Amino acid sequence: MQLGAIFVDHAVFNIELPKPDDEVIPGVPWGVVEAFPSPAYWAYQVYSRRLHGDRIDYKLGVTLKEEVGACLLGGHGIPASIGLAAFHQVRDRGAFGDEAPSENILLEWLKEPMSVDGRMIKYRFAKQKARYLAAALQKLSTENPPQSTGKALRDWLLDIPGIGYKTASWIARNWLDADDVAILDIHILRAGLLGRFFEGNLTVERHYLQLEEQFIRFSKGLGVRASELDALIWLEMMSSAATVHTIMGMGNAAHLGRSLIKSKKNQTNISQLSLLS
Repeated sequence: MQLGAIFVDHAVFNIELPKPDDEVIPGVPWGVVEAFPSPAYWAYQVYSRRLHGDRIDYKLGVTLKEEVGACLLGGHGIPASIGLAAFHQVRDRGAFGDEAPSENILLEWLKEPMSVDGRMIKYRFAKQKARYLAAALQKLSTENPPQSTGKALRDWLLDIPGIGYKTASWIARNWLDADDVAILDIHILRAGLLGRFFEGNLTVERHYLQLEEQFIRFSKGLGVRASELDALIWLEMMSSAATVHTIMGMGNAAHLGRSLIKSKKNQTNISQLSLLS
């Protein structure tokens, strides 16, 4: 048994995790709790955030139309700051009201220069995204999307041009706080390969649903919510790029059993750990 201590103000909370060699799911050992990015490390970080009230707020819009717009204008190849700036630009002009704007109007709005981090830039994918967003807003204005489960909403969104599994899952997770879908990108994939809860021969492009099933099974093995774990892993892997590249360069994840690798960002949280083998 491993014991992790979480310090909250003047209180100390102890959490018990299985032994490093015990398995979260078949073939996946827990690893040591202070080894980034072992399964035990992820479990500890989820519990720590819960106790600190530091929940990751991933919802971007106040309506489903806005959530679709924010996710559709961001994503692969688009820095988060630029995607959000484009979203705010079209939102401020009324894109997400009752009447869906035309593709041409959206294109005009997206072609206008935007202020991002103190400089004026242009949105690179204005024509393509105007077409996708117009189709999405038209569908949302004329149909009632299913919202009983994340998968139901995700599958409905897949009919919209420009929306694939990742973007549709992103919208469904954000809007419904859903635990039956996962947002799989390079950061989550790397974490899964290092933590050995993803099969190494699978790719997001060809095996999205298989990887999603493996991720959800892993989250259940840890005893945490898939949506919570997805957001946490993405944030930490994205923020610890140098450490991740170093680990990936070692060729395998065997070091996760006993070694301790700290990124600068994670030193504060890891320093709170108190372990008993």
